[in-house]
Amino acid sequence: MTVEETVNASTKPVAGVPGVKANSKSAVKPDPKSAEKSSAASVVASVEYEHGRRLGEMTIDQISGYVKDPSRLLWVGLKNPTNDELQHICRQLSLSADATEEIIKKHGRPKMIDYGEYIQIVAMTVTKENSKKPVFGEMQIIFGVGFLLTVRRGDALSNSSLRERLEGWPDLIARGSDYVAAEILDVLADSYTHLTTRLEYEVEQSEHQMLLQGLKESDIRKLYKQRRDLLRVHTAISPMIEICRKLSLVRIDVVEMDSRSNFSIVSDRVARLVEQINSLREALAFAFEAGMMIGQNNQTDIAKRLAAWAAILAVPTAIAGIYGMNFKDMPELDWSLGYPFVLVLMFGVCAYLYWRFKKSGWL
Repeated sequence: MTVEETVNASTKPVAGVPGVKANSKSAVKPDPKSAEKSSAASVVASVEYEHGRRLGEMTIDQISGYVKDPSRLLWVGLKNPTNDELQHICRQLSLSADATEEIIKKHGRPKMIDYGEYIQIVAMTVTKENSKKPVFGEMQIIFGVGFLLTVRRGDALSNSSLRERLEGWPDLIARGSDYVAAEILDVLADSYTHLTTRLEYEVEQSEHQMLLQGLKESDIRKLYKQRRDLLRVHTAISPMIEICRKLSLVRIDVVEMDSRSNFSIVSDRVARLVEQINSLREALAFAFEAGMMIGQNNQTDIAKRLAAWAAILAVPTAIAGIYGMNFKDMPELDWSLGYPFVLVLMFGVCAYLYWRFKKSGWL
């Protein structure tokens, strides 16, 4: 029941008793602080700036009277808000129904929507600190003239350090919400750089292990997981190149000319990181091929050794088999030195074969 329905219900007559109005104590009273308390639960910060200098914090209900002026900036940061909280804050900022619906929606890939008076940027955050697989989060940046709204979901990085750094340089905040949005994306690119460095270290470890020890069944599973994680990271960050490039090249009302170069820098940084991730995927593919070749060479070496020893042992086996047939007329059968001669012959032939196989690298 909405607040209006609750208030109107208190003036309706009680059923069955004409002319008697419902008792105001028995009706559900609206709590004017409940909406503000609910919205404040997910608010990390809500600060107003004028000419880049901090004026103070604003509650969510105070935002409704906020005047969007180029000389002022309202920066609201949310973390894991509920749908009701987002709807309430969007109403306070006078955002359209389409924008509100898009902000509430959870996204799987980066995107950008231009609503004319403001822009929505959806970016994916990726972390891999103590986990074996990347952890993905979502950050939405909605900015227009005089206001900036950030919505973080999941394991998304914080903007607190950036806020403190910018507050130390009021001239930077005074450049507007578009500049602050570019700085947020630049910090996001820093996190991508840290992630890529960690992934590069893991790939080098896998390459070293595969080249020295060859491939095992567990290594194949690990290699597949690493390539899958690299593909997921590539899918999460590569659209940011086109988004930032569009913000830097296309004429957009809420993006000043001075801020376009900042988006261009972020685009170039992300493009280099995407190329590095593609190189890591190729490196894993080459490591897999090298590991397979090493394994095949090891199997070939084993087959050569077995074939060489089989050829060496075939000589005494053949001679012993021939003399074991017990025919009456056999060469040197009645000779007193026949037995030592056959032994010396077998040993000599085996020694010669061993020398030849050793020289050719089969043993």
